[in-house]
Amino acid sequence: MSRPRSPHVAVQHAPAAASRPADPRPGGDPGSPWAAGGTVFAGVLLFVDGVLGVLKGIAGIASNDVYTRINDYVFKFSVTSWGWIHLILGVVLILVGWGILKGAAWARGAGVALASLNLIANFMWLPYTPVWAIVTIAIDVFVIWALCTDRSSEDDWARSG
Repeated sequence: MSRPRSPHVAVQHAPAAASRPADPRPGGDPGSPWAAGGTVFAGVLLFVDGVLGVLKGIAGIASNDVYTRINDYVFKFSVTSWGWIHLILGVVLILVGWGILKGAAWARGAGVALASLNLIANFMWLPYTPVWAIVTIAIDVFVIWALCTDRSSEDDWARSG
């Protein structure tokens, strides 16, 4: 007669590395949680910056007296021209910000490109409204960083959204 098995069965312990969750993407780094959260915030910032750009553009188009006139500035355009530039750029920023919030694959690359264009436009706009231009430049730098450092895939966005 064989002996009955003990209710206490020896359990083999797996090495510590095996107890960590698997990487969500094969061969990939999950990226910084700050960058992943920052991407959603970047979408919101692009959307809001676009709305403010539209308002800034409408103000420039409607009245030439809204912004200070600069006499000897290298990048001098009429206030109406700047109004149209900010209006058009604002509308496109709204669309791309919405695309980022919806998780569209095209929106990240477009967001980096448009935040870069917006940064350049606001650098050229500095003499007209220096404080607001610097705030917008800082926002654009954050947006570019967030969109470039987030390495989560669109599949992760679809699962979480």
